Amino acid sequence: MSRTVSSWILSSAKNTTVLQGKGRWYSICIPKRDKIKWKLVFPKTHPHPAGSCSSDSPSSLPKAFRHTSTEEEHLSFQLSPAQINDILRAGELSHGTLDASGSTGSSVLRFESNQLASNSPMEDRRSAATCLRTAGMMFGVFDGHAGAACAQALSDRLLHYIAVSLLPRQSLQEIELAVEAMKPVRPLLRWHRHPGDGGDREVTARYFENLRVYWQHLLDLDAEPGFSLEEAMVCAFKRLDSDISLEVQAPQENELMRNISLQVAFSGATACVAHVDGVHLHVANTGDCRAVLGAREEDGTWSTLPLTRDHNAYDEFEIRRLKREHPRSEEKTLFVNDRLLGILMPSRAFGDVQLKWSKELQHSVLENSSDVEALNIYQYVPPNYHTPPYLTAEPEVTYHKLRSKDKFLVIASDGLWEMLSNEKVVKLVAGHLTELNVQKPQLTFKKPVNLGYMHNLLVQRKSRGLASLDQNTATHLIRHAIGSNEYGEMDQDKVAAMLSLPEDLARMYRDDITVTVVYFNSDTIEHHYRTH
Repeated sequence: MSRTVSSWILSSAKNTTVLQGKGRWYSICIPKRDKIKWKLVFPKTHPHPAGSCSSDSPSSLPKAFRHTSTEEEHLSFQLSPAQINDILRAGELSHGTLDASGSTGSSVLRFESNQLASNSPMEDRRSAATCLRTAGMMFGVFDGHAGAACAQALSDRLLHYIAVSLLPRQSLQEIELAVEAMKPVRPLLRWHRHPGDGGDREVTARYFENLRVYWQHLLDLDAEPGFSLEEAMVCAFKRLDSDISLEVQAPQENELMRNISLQVAFSGATACVAHVDGVHLHVANTGDCRAVLGAREEDGTWSTLPLTRDHNAYDEFEIRRLKREHPRSEEKTLFVNDRLLGILMPSRAFGDVQLKWSKELQHSVLENSSDVEALNIYQYVPPNYHTPPYLTAEPEVTYHKLRSKDKFLVIASDGLWEMLSNEKVVKLVAGHLTELNVQKPQLTFKKPVNLGYMHNLLVQRKSRGLASLDQNTATHLIRHAIGSNEYGEMDQDKVAAMLSLPEDLARMYRDDITVTVVYFNSDTIEHHYRTH
């Protein structure tokens, strides 16, 4: 990277006013990314051996290549292509549903996922699981702010709450009887996880106790719960957010759980969860993560179908909803600088009790807690805070009946959508899918065959790019999100620069990015319509 660009980046960081807090809880000046001319010369020798860093978690590998501060005297923006791939592929996850015979009864053929951190530590989380008591699969993306605690709790808990909401009374009774008799309980979910995705085992065990309280509540209902899938998802979202709020208010002897409850409640997260069962697709969304469907039309073109709305100040429905819920005297202060109460970008989220509780309750909980500064809890009551709650975790649920032309679903945090449009994402996935399906061309020999001729054929094959493709489509999207120039073309120098930005500067140019791409099985979908 040239000295001019390096100096401009560093000066822009040092001249930017940043309010205390992390993620969505502050306002920053974001330079126009398309005005930067990326210039980078790769070193002839690698500063770090390729593959020398652990990949146990999505954030561990990039950290080895990133500077920690713009205050360092000698900053280098140089990464080799191998190092770029190591960083981009560290969080890859993929899972196929084919059985031993090579067939599948599921409408989900496979899914591919990846993450790239900007914040340190990363505040995004993800989850994917097969429901063992039903035929469905679930996929979730969770975008945290003011820390990762709330997003982590959602990735550990929310799919369980949805699974419990879908169970009939008899199944709930069987589970409760097994727990009472201290017998093993058959799992509700089979998780599909990257090694870095799971939470703490002790914490997960205690979360089970609160999940039990929820199914006991469902058993106490006079009638069979009988939730539709939409109702189950709404109920699960709202109940988990309520539990997050109540757990931090309840006295707890266990210091670990008390501290985690505080961090979860006083941080926040948006959530987007898809449930796929046969041809039935439901997407529940709270906040500004997004789900987009890609469909291939009969003429071979691709169409884009958004299945979510961004819940923020740019959405007229959200503005009207909040105005209905609060006095007319607050109309001009609900959104300030396109943020809820001038603080938060999304207008729906889990946690964030600072925008849900009364001032008195916040003061009471924090006054009786341990050192909140050590827990990195952000304490701030915004002006014009008169009639809480201002924030809800209630999702909007969209139903879509899958068609044979529906090929894939992309669920991602807003870090992707800030860089790429819905249409661009569908185009990239479709193009990548086509490239991966292209068989490597057969070598056609002309006599006489010699080593020089063979070498030229291999060079031609390699030049087509078949050997250098990202196999994981989520990685392909992330690479384009951070590396596309103003003409929509990949700029390798820009990718290297964006990946090597210091931790205190990276957030000015990109957010955490989490992407899950779900591929549908057209044969299974077509079979459904032939037999129904």
